[in-house]
Amino acid sequence: MAQVLPERGLRRVIGVGSTVPDAEVDGLGEDDVLALYRSLVLLRTYDERSVVYQRQGRIGTYAIFWNHEAMQAGSVHALEPRDWIFPSYRESAIGLLRGIPASTILSWWRGHPAGWWNPLDTNVASICVPIGTHVPHAAGLAWGKKLRGEDAVAIVYFGDGATSEGSFHEGANFAGVMRAPLVLFCNNNQWAISTPVSAQTAAETLADKAAGYGIPAVRVDGADVLAVYEATRDAVARARAGDGPTFVEAVTYRAAPHATADDPSSYIDQERVEEERANECVGRYEGYLRRSGILTDELAEQVKEDALALMREGIAAAEAEAPADPALVFERSYVEPPPVLAADLADLRRVLDG
Repeated sequence: MAQVLPERGLRRVIGVGSTVPDAEVDGLGEDDVLALYRSLVLLRTYDERSVVYQRQGRIGTYAIFWNHEAMQAGSVHALEPRDWIFPSYRESAIGLLRGIPASTILSWWRGHPAGWWNPLDTNVASICVPIGTHVPHAAGLAWGKKLRGEDAVAIVYFGDGATSEGSFHEGANFAGVMRAPLVLFCNNNQWAISTPVSAQTAAETLADKAAGYGIPAVRVDGADVLAVYEATRDAVARARAGDGPTFVEAVTYRAAPHATADDPSSYIDQERVEEERANECVGRYEGYLRRSGILTDELAEQVKEDALALMREGIAAAEAEAPADPALVFERSYVEPPPVLAADLADLRRVLDG
């Protein structure tokens, strides 16, 4: 079970040096903890290869999630397949954990129609780029499941910056009033692009915001995949039992740029970045598994090779897609397209044909 540290109630399972010993999570067997490891490595590999892919000019601007993998893998593993996931752009690859092909997500970043999926196939909603606007969507779906008598739960991911947006407050208030089976998962990496949390809110913690909506909250070490899993599992069980939403504040520190178009050198604390990179979430979990006698060099190498192979296949499949027909933009804008669109499309085709 997680230990609650005197850091404003931060929960942690994986130990830190000699001061905080390792703990365990009830109900997790060896297969479960290795499945978590595979998910962490898959997400890390996707993120690192996507940055290289972007630098080569093969996808557009990319939102890096390096060191956020524990928050994503830990929380998704606490769900059932019938539960719904509402990702922000920082969780763009979270669908990999539900079986969405890497080629599909890479195509999304390429702006290709092959990058869209039917949410009903995997219970993963579309990636949300506007900040916080998907929180009411998740609250509404969760409430709908409750009205239908279904025991499905929804989880919605957002950053610390989203808690300063009206959509977050509207969605949280709605979920609290309707006792919707929703997990509000805040990945607090302490930066909204270049704006620190201290400039966003006067609240002592982001978890304090939940009290205004009658929602219980928990703070967890966001780089501790086991603590994230346990906190999310508790929140999901509470929601499924009909007790309403929970706010999970997963605390970490952004150790990479906000996105590939960002230069954080003018605002970031570089010493803190180096400290966090040396204690990043995948390496922390590898150390835990090795201390437990579960992970060997051979197994670790095989897991990494499997993830790299999946990425190589995904990149090849994404780049094999035929160029999209620009008519799709015009055909999907109106139920009954106005005549002027036909002329606009003809002009566009003349430009593209050179």
